[in-house]
Amino acid sequence: MRALTSLIFALVSVVLSATVVYSGFPVQRLSLQRAFPSSRSIELETLRARDRLRHARILQGVVSGVVDFSVEGSSDPLLVGLYFTKVKLGTPPKEFTVQIDTGSDILWVNCNSCNGCPRASGLGIQLNFFDASNSSSSSLVSCSDPICNSAFQTTATQCLSQTNQCSYTFQYGDGSGTSGYYVSESMYFDMVMGHSMIANSSATVVFGCSTYQSGDLTKSDHAIDGIFGFGPGDLSVISQLSARGITPKVFSHCLKGEGNGGGILVLGEVLEPGIVYSPLVPSQPHYNLYLQSIAVNGQTLPIDPSVFATSNNRGTIVDSGTTLAYLVEEAYTPFVSAITAAVSQSVTPTISKGSQCYLVSTSVDEIFPMVSLNFAAGASMVLRPEEYLMHLGFYDGAALWCIGFQKVQEGVTILGDLVMKDKIFVYDLARQQIGWANYDCSQAVNVSVTSGKNEFVNAGQLSVSGSTQDKLLQSLAIEALALFLSFILFIHFLFL
Repeated sequence: MRALTSLIFALVSVVLSATVVYSGFPVQRLSLQRAFPSSRSIELETLRARDRLRHARILQGVVSGVVDFSVEGSSDPLLVGLYFTKVKLGTPPKEFTVQIDTGSDILWVNCNSCNGCPRASGLGIQLNFFDASNSSSSSLVSCSDPICNSAFQTTATQCLSQTNQCSYTFQYGDGSGTSGYYVSESMYFDMVMGHSMIANSSATVVFGCSTYQSGDLTKSDHAIDGIFGFGPGDLSVISQLSARGITPKVFSHCLKGEGNGGGILVLGEVLEPGIVYSPLVPSQPHYNLYLQSIAVNGQTLPIDPSVFATSNNRGTIVDSGTTLAYLVEEAYTPFVSAITAAVSQSVTPTISKGSQCYLVSTSVDEIFPMVSLNFAAGASMVLRPEEYLMHLGFYDGAALWCIGFQKVQEGVTILGDLVMKDKIFVYDLARQQIGWANYDCSQAVNVSVTSGKNEFVNAGQLSVSGSTQDKLLQSLAIEALALFLSFILFIHFLFL
């Protein structure tokens, strides 16, 4: 009997210790992939060109739980600054690889009948096509639906009277575009309901089924199944789910900048003590912030704050779909001058392909100053040298580092991956604010759900690596074993 008791207590101890380890297991991941090559293998102009196309394509104009989209890196060195996730749509569910885009609202994927859609991708992914006839949960959005009566951003929403289908057309500034029709369909995901509680879940969402593409979208080198819009508009998935109380009205990401990339993307609020928040400019189609000043080495630069202010053709936005970062000329010139003056005694300034560069023989962290982007509400974004410089190779035994910020003659200041990498970003749409903090995005994060009463439910830790399904099954097995052993203990002590 003592031997049995000892064995039972030993097993219980193992179960309890394992339960502690997995009490904050991550939810299942819908694979988000980022392709960001070593800057040595790619021309700066190539990155600029990609961003120009990207900017031309930016469209103008009670909580149940947390949904986690894990970020997975790509090892292909030729891919350029893109982040992906995988979404499951339809019944039975089919997986689609879609680009994460905070600069637009709509989730759309390629239809099986698409004209002009690429059939192969240079990103090394298998392209899939949505077929509504193969899904038992699919239904078309009719002309009488409220979605068809309103235009979101500059989306041309129209009614095809002969089919009673609500259709759309996105036309982009570079001449590319996509058109198709709206579909109401099931989207599948695993959800953290509370501490160590996961439920397989689904929700009906409206998304676009693309039947035609033109311009840059037809090219196969960076072809994907579609685009996942995370903008603030009513048709974004985050807005649709939060409006029905399925997820909180907040999402977060942490994009790993080194190696193969990766990170975390979650429909929920990442909690980190160092996060600072700044208010969003209201009633904007993008995530506009009040940038007030820039400081180099603690010295505020002589820049008129009005050049950052939001107006018809100006403003400051954060956009994870942009690889570099862009400053209006009135800010770019004093910024570059201040950096050059701070390091001119330790490096050799040079111009390479129109960019201000420096030949550096030691670590940039030892030479280059810190930069601070100062926003409203006293929130500062402090940039290390690697977050405003790009390493573009070697010359005469010295490393060639160039200013990663690019100059725009007029228009919008855009903070892209260059400055957003290696930071937690929280998009709190409920409170109309964005928060950030420096963070190692290869590490796990704590996530909470905020209810309407500002109460927090601990959703546990979300990790960047590992198989969530395996951990989920392992956790469920541990809980089942714990219940079984508790029953055995009860029987054992009952008959002592």
